[in-house]
Amino acid sequence: MDKPHYGEEYTVRIDGYNAQGDGVARIGGEVVFIPGAAKDDLCIIKIVNTRSRYAWGELVHILEPSAQRIAPDCNVYPACGGCALRHIRYEDELALKAQRVRDAFVHIGGLEVELEGITGSPKIRRYRNKALYPVQRKGKETVAGFYRRASHEVIPCLDCELESEISLQILRVVLDYMQKYSVRAYDEKSGSGVVRHVFVRSSRDSSAIACIIATRPRLPMQQCLIDMLRNAVPSLRGILLNVNTRRDNVVMSGSSSLLWGEGYVEETLLGKTFRLSADSFFQINPEQTENLYQCAGEFLGKCRNLLELYCGVGSIGICLSAHAEQVTGVEIVPKAVEDAWENAKRNGLKNIRFFCADAAEAAKQLCMQEKFPDAVLVDPPRKGMDAACMDAIVRMGPQRIVYISCNPATQARDCTQLVKHGYCVSRLHAFDMFPRTAHVETVVLMSRVKD
Repeated sequence: MDKPHYGEEYTVRIDGYNAQGDGVARIGGEVVFIPGAAKDDLCIIKIVNTRSRYAWGELVHILEPSAQRIAPDCNVYPACGGCALRHIRYEDELALKAQRVRDAFVHIGGLEVELEGITGSPKIRRYRNKALYPVQRKGKETVAGFYRRASHEVIPCLDCELESEISLQILRVVLDYMQKYSVRAYDEKSGSGVVRHVFVRSSRDSSAIACIIATRPRLPMQQCLIDMLRNAVPSLRGILLNVNTRRDNVVMSGSSSLLWGEGYVEETLLGKTFRLSADSFFQINPEQTENLYQCAGEFLGKCRNLLELYCGVGSIGICLSAHAEQVTGVEIVPKAVEDAWENAKRNGLKNIRFFCADAAEAAKQLCMQEKFPDAVLVDPPRKGMDAACMDAIVRMGPQRIVYISCNPATQARDCTQLVKHGYCVSRLHAFDMFPRTAHVETVVLMSRVKD
């Protein structure tokens, strides 16, 4: 069979998934990715995009549905780009995520590692404690929801299955305010309009803070919005305004001003209490986060000096503080470091300290001072660790490295480098932190090989 041609229809059997959760088929030896397809579907697809080594198709008709397939429980799926796997059973979602982790370590890392298992999320609905809704004008109507995949078109959605009830309630109030007082949504093309996004951070006790991202330092009829939100959402703790006049994709710009109440919410993990500001990094699924941190603590064991890089608001180090005599956290975001100190104080911890610095530079300075931790914990962004950070960790020579990641591909790459410098992968476990999306979280224990 020839390679797939743009605009042509083909009958294919789906034989697997890619890292984004798209179905994978092969035509003439070439890989074709089909969003919304399930493994073992026999279906007719239409080629909508071609590249030199792969192509994209769209589902036209399912001839024989897969046993994995279920009816999606969301009326904007799959148009909304938030979820990728609402059309398959949850047990199959876990299986494909576990396979994704195995594939990353074998094919990217070149490592033969046993995956101990994947822990499913305690909740697969309403698990998110953070929501960000783009606001857009469509004709005469103001809408909010989520971007269509690979676009900046907003798909209206006021009842997302992943978001907390309080987040959706706040969004509805903001849209009512905009409608009532004729407040315009921001227009990306012209740069006109006022409201760009609505951001909500909530906690398991249903308290929340709302941040309006807008183009002006004062909203039209601002006090009316404050009153509407306070009346409709009694558990709201604070309302903030973030002014963003940039003409790019950056969502929040600069600092946020407090319009009313407090600028943070509180969350509890493993008996520890945390203060979370609007721009603080924190895991979005608190129930599963507790499982993740318990696993990290088990991998870590007991140590004298624990160095945590990319520590955010200090949640991991604080939760695992009993595992070490001294914990040092490093984070580059000043506000997060401020929150980390406050979190350590409110939990009465004396054996933990935080520094505001780049992870690589901080590790380098510790090496120069000959302050060598016997354990390092890292939770880097999706791009993984940079070369300078990796080099500094290797020079410090900790006995154990606990590596938490939301991207198995970059984690596997980094683990391969650590293996070259005298470490081995001792343990690997996966966690479904983001149900119904294609993302998966992993924890790895790297142990120093004895000479």
